[in-house]
Amino acid sequence: MFTGLSLTQIIIVIVSILLSMAIHEAMHAFTAHALGDTTASEEGRLTLNPLKHIDLFTTILLPVVLILMHIPPFFAAKPVPFNPGRVKFGEYGAALVGVAGPLTNLLLAVIAALILRIFGGSFDVSVLNAGVIFVEINVSFFVFNMIPFPPLDGSRLLYAFAPEPLQDLMARIESMGFFTIIFFMLLLFPFIGPVISNIVLSISQFLLG
Repeated sequence: MFTGLSLTQIIIVIVSILLSMAIHEAMHAFTAHALGDTTASEEGRLTLNPLKHIDLFTTILLPVVLILMHIPPFFAAKPVPFNPGRVKFGEYGAALVGVAGPLTNLLLAVIAALILRIFGGSFDVSVLNAGVIFVEINVSFFVFNMIPFPPLDGSRLLYAFAPEPLQDLMARIESMGFFTIIFFMLLLFPFIGPVISNIVLSISQFLLG
């Protein structure tokens, strides 16, 4: 998907990542706030300002390096803090907070793809390329973050419906913090990466026609 990129396209990728990530994280914060948890607001994360959400390594450097290595990109920002015990509807409210981010990315991809399909004929090639990259970035966000593995967003959805023993296991995995991400990247991602890449490509092609 992200192969043979020029310097200009790499810049477009970085800008798309920053914009998409900021909106993704902001929607976590807005949803939690709407459900009664003010933790994100108290820590200044109830904003679309990407500087409040980005992590230099996991948001910018790591995905760009993976893209240049022709590996499906791994995206991560500073997690938006929220207290599951303070949101309405308990575990289901926490699930809504979790899926708000990736579903927003899917919506952004759909909107961008519709604009390209309807008005693409009047756009310059460079604008079309930027639009395609933006769609693919957001589809990548959606697919990757919906993986039901802690601390990814999809785990919140699984947690809401999982039996208690599985919930306990997921909580122990998530408590490992950054080591969980290392474990996921080194041991699991090499196996599921090609599957994720194919899913992203299929959805992107469907949206873009």
